[in-house]
Amino acid sequence: MDTRYVVITPVRNEARYIESTIRSVVGQTIRPTEWIIVDDGSTDGTGVIVERYANLYPWIRPKRRPNRGYRQSGGGVVEAFSEGYNSLHSNDWEFIVKLDGDLSFSPNYFERAFEYFRALPRLGIGGGSIHHIVNGNLRLEKCPRFHVRGATKIYRKDCWTAIGGLWPAPGWDIIDEVKANMLGWVTESFVDLDVIHHRFTGTEESRWRNMVKNGRAYYVAGYHPLFMAVKCFYRLAFKPYIVGSIGMAFGFVSGYLNRIPQVDDRAMIQYLRRQQLRRLCGRETIWK
Repeated sequence: MDTRYVVITPVRNEARYIESTIRSVVGQTIRPTEWIIVDDGSTDGTGVIVERYANLYPWIRPKRRPNRGYRQSGGGVVEAFSEGYNSLHSNDWEFIVKLDGDLSFSPNYFERAFEYFRALPRLGIGGGSIHHIVNGNLRLEKCPRFHVRGATKIYRKDCWTAIGGLWPAPGWDIIDEVKANMLGWVTESFVDLDVIHHRFTGTEESRWRNMVKNGRAYYVAGYHPLFMAVKCFYRLAFKPYIVGSIGMAFGFVSGYLNRIPQVDDRAMIQYLRRQQLRRLCGRETIWK
């Protein structure tokens, strides 16, 4: 049973990995009806590689954005995604996929993913489990079951419409899932569906900047300060040990000090904080 889906891939300087991603999508048992690859100002050979494949497969369409001179995390990704979304030729799709340009996965990845969606009508957002190659072995990037990594997100159309698309700021890949759960949808990473991420999350930036960015994203999403304090304490057990926790706390607190806008949805923030407090109390919650 074929499924109509479209893919949007924001990329910047992914010449080292983009071909692996393209080959993975081209080799799918169910191919997308459209794939918009938005080159967000690459200065390497990313655009050349994408153009070459676009000439071979008419359903691959490259879109070039001017070079702003730097990589803009969070909001920049959503801006590029939105430009790709506005470039879609058709609205006749069942699923929309946000896919990074440094991934590889099996030929039946999307076929198996859509089986999950067919089996669970309230599944609104899903995606494979992210793995990294470490010393020749696959290592799972752990996350709560309800959280789907931003590198590979599949949105059911009705859920996409209900959440109103993506929030254009760091934390977008938390906000979308929390809002979906608040509205009665289910979000889930598929534990038996592997995706290889060829670059560790955040490695395009220094570790300090990456942890500050994460803390800022949690602030924008509306995390409860108590939950955040516990999260920073728990983070002390992982590398980089002390620096990681301090960076995350700094990013979170500086959001308040600089009066950076949070997501404009008080009901969602209240729902999120209730879930986090339930988690701290050991009660049932979306954090599993």
